[in-house]
Amino acid sequence: MQGRGTYINPFPRPRCLAAAAPAGKAKLTHPGKAILAGGIAGGIEICITFPTEYVKTQLQLDERANPPKYRGIGDCVKQTVQGHGVKGLYRGLSSLLYGSIPKSAVRFGVFEFLSNRARDENGRLDSTKGLLCGLGAGVLEAVLVVCPMETVKVKFIHDQTSANPKYKGFFHGVREIINAQGIRGTYQGLTATVLKQGSNQAIRFYVMTSLKNWYKGDNPNKAMNPIVTGMFGAVAGAASVFGNTPLDVIKTRMQGLEAHKYKSTLDCGLKIMRHEGLAAFYKGTVPRLGRVCLDVAIVFIIYEEVVKVLNGVWKTD
Repeated sequence: MQGRGTYINPFPRPRCLAAAAPAGKAKLTHPGKAILAGGIAGGIEICITFPTEYVKTQLQLDERANPPKYRGIGDCVKQTVQGHGVKGLYRGLSSLLYGSIPKSAVRFGVFEFLSNRARDENGRLDSTKGLLCGLGAGVLEAVLVVCPMETVKVKFIHDQTSANPKYKGFFHGVREIINAQGIRGTYQGLTATVLKQGSNQAIRFYVMTSLKNWYKGDNPNKAMNPIVTGMFGAVAGAASVFGNTPLDVIKTRMQGLEAHKYKSTLDCGLKIMRHEGLAAFYKGTVPRLGRVCLDVAIVFIIYEEVVKVLNGVWKTD
């Protein structure tokens, strides 16, 4: 019964669902799923993008002190194809493929392990903690996988520029390197690699975490379209390229066949500056930019999609 002076709406408007029911706690990714998804993503990605990595490495090894062999990206591709065929652009792929699978597995596994402990009570990871977790993942992947993998890859690519290449394949090359220099021969440029990978993943995960938090807003479980994931990954990749290409150049020189010219990572940086100038620290930036943006976009897309599949068949809650 309606009282005097009081109006009761017989068709009240429903409350906003977002206000009535909180979005809930963000779902965490089990490190085991991250390791498996990361390995799959890394293997697929490197098969797609390796030629850009090959060209980048050749340009970084092409010192001004010696007459430059290549006039640019196109000339490097042209000379390689003329001399070795299209397959020449894939020289060193095996060493990177064997390493990319465990590299991505370690990266995402460590990141999820650390980030699961760094999230707040709602499962949200802030940007600063994302940076620190990315740094930890990058350092560990550098020590366990990236340094030996990159050293072998750079030696393989550099070997192809020799008049008489001595490495006949991945396992033969690794055996020759270890016979001549011991296990230490596969860990050239460790300091530069740790600095590069640590900063790489710190920048990428910081940017990715920031963009995901912005996109998801108050709903940490909001689904992300693969296209959006790829766009965010490309932005994160570009940020890491501009942020640490000088470290990548130093790392490449420290792992090449002429690494004996440098006493240390610092000495390498000083000699590049003295003999080649500041611009030398950004050699290979364009091919690296294309490769890394594509790399990070592909890896994050595949990783997120594989995790979705694993969540349906592998219950870890």
